[in-house]
Amino acid sequence: MGLDSIWHWAILLVIILLVFGTGKLTRVGSDLGNAVRGFKKAMQGDEEEEKRKAQEKLQADPPAGGSTQANQNQRDSSETK
Repeated sequence: MGLDSIWHWAILLVIILLVFGTGKLTRVGSDLGNAVRGFKKAMQGDEEEEKRKAQEKLQADPPAGGSTQANQNQRDSSETK
């Protein structure tokens, strides 16, 4: 007597429609869709914020080697003289 028969699902759907009505169910569906979209935007925003912070950190702190491209070029030119 599980809910594996199509008739059980049909009866359950009719009861839900009688209790909530079609208008309320359509609003619930659209609200659920908006919530999912908002969640996806929030997740993308978090990822973008993390990338931005990582870039700012890299720009603020030069690499541990302490040599930038300009310093490397200067050293190369002084070595060739």
